[in-house]
Amino acid sequence: MKSLRITAFVLPAVLLSAIAAADTSKPAQAPRISKQTRMDLVRAFNAELVYVRSPFPMGKVGLKLKSGQITPSGSELQQMIAMWGPAAKPGDQARITDIVIKDDHIHFEINGGPIKKSKWYQRITISGAGGGATPAAPSDAQANPRGSYVDLYFDHYVPELTGPELKQLLRPVFDFDAKSAAEAYMETVPPKVKEAIKTHHVLVGMNREMVIYAKGRPPKKIREKDGETEYEDWIYGEPPQDVDFIRMVGDEVVRVETMKVNGEKILRTEKEVDIPKPGETQAKKEEATERPANAPTLRRPGEDLPNASPTSMPGSPPPVPPVTQPPSSTPDPGSNPRPN
Repeated sequence: MKSLRITAFVLPAVLLSAIAAADTSKPAQAPRISKQTRMDLVRAFNAELVYVRSPFPMGKVGLKLKSGQITPSGSELQQMIAMWGPAAKPGDQARITDIVIKDDHIHFEINGGPIKKSKWYQRITISGAGGGATPAAPSDAQANPRGSYVDLYFDHYVPELTGPELKQLLRPVFDFDAKSAAEAYMETVPPKVKEAIKTHHVLVGMNREMVIYAKGRPPKKIREKDGETEYEDWIYGEPPQDVDFIRMVGDEVVRVETMKVNGEKILRTEKEVDIPKPGETQAKKEEATERPANAPTLRRPGEDLPNASPTSMPGSPPPVPPVTQPPSSTPDPGSNPRPN
C-alpha cells in the first residue's frame, strides 16, 4: 500500500516535468536570418523603385527605424533638413541602390547613398620609374551625392523573414504599393487635405507641395513685400474663368482670394488646416507618452509645486510680511527740508 501511494504522488510530478520540457523545447523567437534568405532579399529589393513616405535629410546622417518609430524626428529632423536640405520628400520616387544586412539591422541606401563610392579602376595606382599615377575620375552628375539611407533595427539580431514582411516593416518610410507619386503622397497627408487635393481645392494652412498637388504648378507668380513680410501670390486661371490668388508666406498659405466670373469675390484668411512640420507629429506622440496624465507623484493632495506661487490653505498660518526698516527722521544732507 505504501508503494502504491508513493507512485500515485510521483507520476504527476513526472508528467509535469515532461510537459515543461516540451514547452521549453519550442523556439521562443524566430531563428536568425539564413544565408539563402539574405541573398533572396538583396536580389528582390536591390534597384527597387519606391515612393517615399517620410522626409530624408541630405548629408551623412540618415534615418533609423525601429519598432515603427523613426529617428531623428521633430525639431531635430527639421533642423537637419533646414541646414542640409532634403534628400527625398514624401511622394518622391526613389530607388534602393544598396542593401547591407548586418548583425542587428538592415542598411538601405536610396539614390546612391550619402557618400560617393569610387569605381574599382579609380583605386588603381600605376607606379614606375617616373613615379605613381592614379587614373582621373570621370566627371558625372553623381560627383556630389544627394542620396540618403535608413537603418531598420531589430532586437538582438536580424530574424528570418519574408519579402512581404520586410515591406511591412519599412512601411513608415517606403511605399511599395503606390502606382503614382500623387497616390503615394496622398497617404501621408491628413484626411481633410486629402479630400481637398482630390477636388483641386486649396485650404489656408496648406504648404507649397500640397498646393502643387491640388492645382499644379502656378502659371504666374508675383513676389511682393508688405512691410517686413515677403510673400508670393500664385495665380491660377484667367478671365473669363474663375481666378484664384493664393498668397504664400514662407511655406504656408495665408490667404486665398477667388474672383468669380460673375464678379463675386471670395476671400479666406482664417486657418482651415494645421499642417505639422516634418517629424512633428511623431515628436508630439513621444512627448505625450513620456508623462501620462495620471502619472504618480509624491505631492500631497492640494500641495503646490515647488516653483508655484504660495497659496493659503485652510488651517495654515497667514504669511508673515517682510520686515521693513522704518524711515529715518533725520533728513539727508543733500535733501531740501519740508516747509512747515
